Amino acid sequence: MIINRRFLLTAVAAALAARHAGAAPAGHRTITWEELVPKDWDPSKEMQALGNTGAVAEGSAREQELMRKMREIFDKAPTRAELRGARVRLPGYVVPLESLAGSVREFLLVPYFGACIHTPPPPANQIVHVRLAAARAMRTMDAVWASGTLSTQRSDTPMGSSGYTMQGAVEIEPYRRP
Repeated sequence: MIINRRFLLTAVAAALAARHAGAAPAGHRTITWEELVPKDWDPSKEMQALGNTGAVAEGSAREQELMRKMREIFDKAPTRAELRGARVRLPGYVVPLESLAGSVREFLLVPYFGACIHTPPPPANQIVHVRLAAARAMRTMDAVWASGTLSTQRSDTPMGSSGYTMQGAVEIEPYRRP
């Protein structure tokens, strides 16, 4: 099991951002998920320190221990302090945290389909905790654009730990291909 930066950013998320590079609301700039990761952060270095991870039996105690340590590394993933207060537009998928009758007020924005649902959550610097001023109709894994002001506030939720938040005056629009 080797983890590298490619794990942090999928081709799908990069393509979503590239397709709408100029469509951000006034005062916001469109960013990619990779921009949320400090350039010097490489989780594979910490994982390599754990020893040979390629010869671990599935379901073994060693695998469970390695997964626990990987979660610790990912949950403490550093953010970029210079993005604090940045007004950005970011594409991603909705993982509802608070939902009532198809309306969502609080969710995690994640870079790839299925994150936090069917697979272990991405690193904290690849999850944005979004709190809307008013609930809005959305479903699990809807593809959206979120525009708002980033904060580097950490948040631990049952679905994963986020390194960034957007709250209040956040604009959400469905992702559409040009």
